[in-house]
Amino acid sequence: MTMPIYVVWGIALAVCCCLWIIFGVRRRKIGEPPLENGLIPYLGCALKFGANPLEFLRANQRKHGHVFTCKLMGKYVHFITNSLSYHKVLCHGKYFDWKKFHYTTSAKAFGHRSIDPSDGNTTENIQSTFSKTLQGDALAALTQAMMENLQVTLRPQGAGPLTAAWVTEGMYAFCYRVMFEAGYLTLFGRDLARQDVQRGLIRSSLDHFKEFDRVFPALVAGLPIRAFKTAHRAREKLAEGLGHERLRLISLRMHLNDTLSTFDDAEKARTHLALLWASQANTIPATFWSLFQMIRSPEAMEAASEEVQKALEKAGQQLSFEGKPVHLSQMQLNDLPVLDSIIKEALRLSSASLNIRTAKEDFTLHLEDGSYNIRKDDIIALYPQLMHLDPEIYPDPLTFKYDRYLDENRKTKTTFYSNGIKLKYYYMPFGSGATICPGRLFAVQEIKQFLILMLLYFELELVESHVKCPPLDQSRAGLGILPPLHDIEFKYKFKY
Repeated sequence: MTMPIYVVWGIALAVCCCLWIIFGVRRRKIGEPPLENGLIPYLGCALKFGANPLEFLRANQRKHGHVFTCKLMGKYVHFITNSLSYHKVLCHGKYFDWKKFHYTTSAKAFGHRSIDPSDGNTTENIQSTFSKTLQGDALAALTQAMMENLQVTLRPQGAGPLTAAWVTEGMYAFCYRVMFEAGYLTLFGRDLARQDVQRGLIRSSLDHFKEFDRVFPALVAGLPIRAFKTAHRAREKLAEGLGHERLRLISLRMHLNDTLSTFDDAEKARTHLALLWASQANTIPATFWSLFQMIRSPEAMEAASEEVQKALEKAGQQLSFEGKPVHLSQMQLNDLPVLDSIIKEALRLSSASLNIRTAKEDFTLHLEDGSYNIRKDDIIALYPQLMHLDPEIYPDPLTFKYDRYLDENRKTKTTFYSNGIKLKYYYMPFGSGATICPGRLFAVQEIKQFLILMLLYFELELVESHVKCPPLDQSRAGLGILPPLHDIEFKYKFKY
């Protein structure tokens, strides 16, 4: 008698499940952290983690303690959740390879060849190139250019009269538009001979950037970009606009081209896209949250406005719509503790970065909570949002307090405690150690400059004065600053 086909398929499926349970499920060995394999082959706990990473990690922390292992997308990830252990993790640097994941992800997402120096395509570690061009003396030039470009973007163009009318706009859309244009001009140069043409290119690039960025979490998860036709087309258009003949030879681009000397123009354009994404994808939502939280808090607005006015007077500058742009030096921008605190607090509430390292070999990880055996190719992960929202470190952690990072003398506060012990790491929206964002200093200065100019040039109000804080978009958890799930309307008009 012939066996029905559905019975055959049922038996085959049962056999596959048995084989997966026997050979595909990892078994915890002595000395290893507690293990969560999840119920779904390959995915493991990925769906639960992706739905709400913070609650998923808190639940496992309550179940297993401060160190545990989860299977995510075929990888075994060891989560370290005790903020007192962060510095201990970073002390094990010789056992970690942070480049493998980051370089592979960049190549897949942006479509360029490997930028790992060991593969022979680059003349130095690209992280070193970014450090040279985004920090030190180079930072001062970038900061000055950004201040000018922000004012080009914000101030009315042409000879027409200023209008006293209120303009209503989505705040996130406003921040996206302004920061993208000013950032683009700062990184790749301003074409004074063809400003209208360049502005048109930037506006079309903005639409392409949004489309590409929308699927970026899926690309990081390992899905091929060709699965997203519109996003793939948008990426190609962006790269085309960032080609050699389209850009001015500013120092940042020259350094990058020197490092990628073996790449042709098309591949260099893709690395320019990687630079553009890195400079915008987190800075734009961070700018939104900083502006939103500041406007929403009358005390923050008053303190920030007072600090900005004093800084302008001290610099001997005067606001003018027709005259020279406002300019504050690097030193003057660094001496704004109230704005620093507002930005830090906004980022504390909205950042959800995932700091990861890959084990180069089997080794033992020694932490405050004990020692754990780690296997080669496993991933060590820190999720700083657990720390940022820890009520022991930050009392009333879900409330925005503009002065949380100010001490009793209204200077920058750097002392925070857990279990009565001073923390070495208490604020980590930009990563840590070797993987810390090389552009973090420039990003903070950009946001600070934006807030300064908004306070100087405009009267600002929320359309709904008691609007609730929009929820965070959890689909981007692990990538940095989470954008709002929906926009907030606000009003602005020029001051006279």
